Amino acid sequence: MDKLDTKLLGLMQEDAGLSVGNLAEQIGISKSACWRRIQKLEENGVIRQRVTLLEPTKIGLSLTVFISVRTSQHNPKWAENFKAAVQDISGITEVYRMGGDVDYLLKAIVSDMSGYDRLYQKLIAADLFEVTAGFVMETMKQTTVLPLSSIMSKD
Repeated sequence: MDKLDTKLLGLMQEDAGLSVGNLAEQIGISKSACWRRIQKLEENGVIRQRVTLLEPTKIGLSLTVFISVRTSQHNPKWAENFKAAVQDISGITEVYRMGGDVDYLLKAIVSDMSGYDRLYQKLIAADLFEVTAGFVMETMKQTTVLPLSSIMSKD
């Protein structure tokens, strides 16, 4: 990956809807060269997917919850079952296996406290030891943009 790829990715992170022509113009290359770069970045897995980000509160999803999970089951079979369970629970948007006091950290976006309770009831069916939730009162920063400036300085 070179500086042009990094600049291209930065533009695409900010607005995935930009046309290839617009992207090419902004980084100073031809449309066909720009398209080839995008295809290569997709083939190499650098670009996972292009999405439209929605504003949850505008569609009735006003409660964001971070859920800490501890388990007494530390074996591959349980982990596989837990992974399958969280994949199937609507509202869970992110799941991380953690080091430290918490085994798993989940992020969920639901309509309200009743929506969280429905999610919680599905979650506890997975044979968990301890579930703790923290409810977001205010989002102070949220971005999907990765810090490309730190990799640009390596060139």
